[in-house]
Amino acid sequence: MNGKTIGIIGGGAWGTAMAHILASGGHDVQMWALEEEVVSAVNYEHENTKYLKGIPLSLKLHATADIKQAASDKDFLILSSPSLYLARTVAQIVDIPSIVNGSTCIGVLTKGFIPTDSGAKLILDVLETVLPFAYHKNLVYISGPSHAEEVAQGKLTGLIAASENPKNSIRFRELMKVPGLMVFSSLDVVGVQICAAAKNIIAVIFGCLDAIAEQSNMFGDNTESLLLAAGLNEIQTLGFAMGATHAETFTSIAGVGDLEVTCRSKYGRNRRFGRDIILQNILDPFSDLENLIARISEIGYLPEGAVACKYVQEISRKLNIKLPICSGLYRILNKEIKPLDFLIELLR
Repeated sequence: MNGKTIGIIGGGAWGTAMAHILASGGHDVQMWALEEEVVSAVNYEHENTKYLKGIPLSLKLHATADIKQAASDKDFLILSSPSLYLARTVAQIVDIPSIVNGSTCIGVLTKGFIPTDSGAKLILDVLETVLPFAYHKNLVYISGPSHAEEVAQGKLTGLIAASENPKNSIRFRELMKVPGLMVFSSLDVVGVQICAAAKNIIAVIFGCLDAIAEQSNMFGDNTESLLLAAGLNEIQTLGFAMGATHAETFTSIAGVGDLEVTCRSKYGRNRRFGRDIILQNILDPFSDLENLIARISEIGYLPEGAVACKYVQEISRKLNIKLPICSGLYRILNKEIKPLDFLIELLR
C-alpha cells in the first residue's frame, strides 16, 4: 500500500517522527503545525528544531500552517495534537468534504483523556462526537512503546492499531508497513487507550522513585520492578472497569511494553518530570494540581501524566475503584503529601 496521501495533524515530536518515517517509506506526507517556526524549519532546514532537534527529516515531508490544507483530500489522516487541545483542533476540519463523506481513514496518536461537561472521556469517545457520523466506530487508535526520537531514527518499533472496525485497523497496519515499524491489529480500543494514558501516571511516580534511589539506599532495581508490576495492575484494573475487552492487551506492547519504556527510557518526559520533582523542586511555583495544569507550559515540556492523573482520580471515584499509585500522584501534585512519604506509605 505504498504511495498513499497522508495528513498529520500536530507538529510535535511524535507527529513529526511519524510523518518522517511514513514519508521515508514512500508516502506523500503533509504535516500541519501550529507554530510557524516549526513549519519553516521542516520545509527549509528539514528538521523540527523545536520538538525533534538533531534529527534530519525526509525531503518528501512537507509542513503547512493551514490545517485544512493538511487534512483535505487525504487517503489517511493521523491526529497527534495534545489531548488538552485535540477536540478544538479537530473541530476545525470537520467541514472538509473528504472528512464529511468519511472517505479519509482517520487514526489517532494522542494519549490521555479529554475533559467534557459530563466528566473525563476517552479520546475516541470524544472524537466520535466531534467528527461526522461516518467515523462512529471507525476510528483507529495507534499506540505502543514508541519514543519519537527512536522512531525518527528508524530504530525498530512495534505499535498496536486498534479499532472496532477490523478493516480500518488492517488498513493502518498495511499503511505503516515501512522500514522501522511493526504494526499489529487489535479490537480492544478501550484497553489500548487506557494503557496509553495511565502509563504516564505510573512513569511520573517511577521518576520520583528513580531520583530518590540515587540519593539514598532505601530503593533500588528491585523496588522499581515492584512499582512497575503494581502500576500495570492498576492500569488493568482501570481498563476493565472502563470496558476493556481483552486481557492480553495489558500484557502486550500496548500495555507492559509501553509502560516499561515510558518508565525507564531517557527520552520519557513523564519520568523526567518525576525526577525533576525530586531533583529540581519543579512543583514549588505551583499551589496545587489545578494551578499546575493551568500553567503547565511553564514546565518547558508536557508531562501528560500530570494531566491524566486528575482525570483518573475523577474516574476512579466515580467507578469506586482503588488505584493507590494514580491517587498518590494526584496527592503529590495537589501538595497533599511529599513524594518520599507517599512511596514509603505505598511500599510498606
